Amino acid sequence: MPGFSIQRIPLEIRKAATVIAIAIVLASSFAAAYTVALGRPSPRNLPVGVVGSSAITAPFVDALHRNKSEFDVHQYSSRQDAIDALNRQRITAAIDAAATPPQLLLSSASDPSGSRALIQLDQTQPGQFILPIVDLHPLPPSDPAGLATFYLVIAATILGFITMFQLRANVKTLSLRRWLSCLVVLAVVGGAALAGVTGPVLGALSTPFPQLWLLTSVQIAVAALFNSAMLVLIHRWAIIPTWLVFILLGNTSSGGAVSASLLPQPFALFNHALPSGATVSAIHAATYFPDNQRVLPFVVLGLWLVGSLVALIVASRTLHRSPAA
Repeated sequence: MPGFSIQRIPLEIRKAATVIAIAIVLASSFAAAYTVALGRPSPRNLPVGVVGSSAITAPFVDALHRNKSEFDVHQYSSRQDAIDALNRQRITAAIDAAATPPQLLLSSASDPSGSRALIQLDQTQPGQFILPIVDLHPLPPSDPAGLATFYLVIAATILGFITMFQLRANVKTLSLRRWLSCLVVLAVVGGAALAGVTGPVLGALSTPFPQLWLLTSVQIAVAALFNSAMLVLIHRWAIIPTWLVFILLGNTSSGGAVSASLLPQPFALFNHALPSGATVSAIHAATYFPDNQRVLPFVVLGLWLVGSLVALIVASRTLHRSPAA
């Protein structure tokens, strides 16, 4: 249109259009990411063991290698060695070719979606299997799909960053010191509440309560600290990086709904780097494998917790404002 200028559009209309456009982009990317990452899971270097001599295991190894990059095959000399690897979560399943008849050993608690994928491959038709299945670590009746940890981490994440937005909107006089005090209270009390509901109240997770409380509180704190730092740096647009890190990438790659071994890249990589994946992994191990807890998830959570806190303090002191301002 001749002579048209965007400046002629009222400022409030332009602001409203910007907000709506960003919301649509975030929602569309959410739908796309979840469809790609969680909608079409398939094995990608899924770690599977085989037990027995090479002559006995050759047909099974050949079958696993039929589709490239689907399985990462590990050879074990004895059934007990394979079981030890399953207990340490180094492999998801093992084919004991030395047994009569050969058996498929699973650990559905360590990798529910991976185990489901293997069961589907082992089925000739519903209820009939090529290999008899032995589940060494079955999921409990209280969480038959293995999703309780995933839901808990989502709730902790949302509680962490949504509360920060609400604090900013309703209590604009908070100094950084008082803001951090509120954040600590939120993490401790909120973590206890969510852990209590998921654990003792509903019985969905049998995790020792102190560990479940600690890990849930850390997830709340990380989400809240990251969002607080973004509030200082980019004000009301803090929702964009927070949504990207914790919802768009964090939840899809957490391994709670679909395990990392079934996720496409780059989501499989993010599983080991983002706090949601670390929290899911730590809670899962504390629940089902308390004697074989991994160090990496705690390192990742510690780095995110300290890094977000340092970023918040440095940004607040450099720009001379609190997240509430």
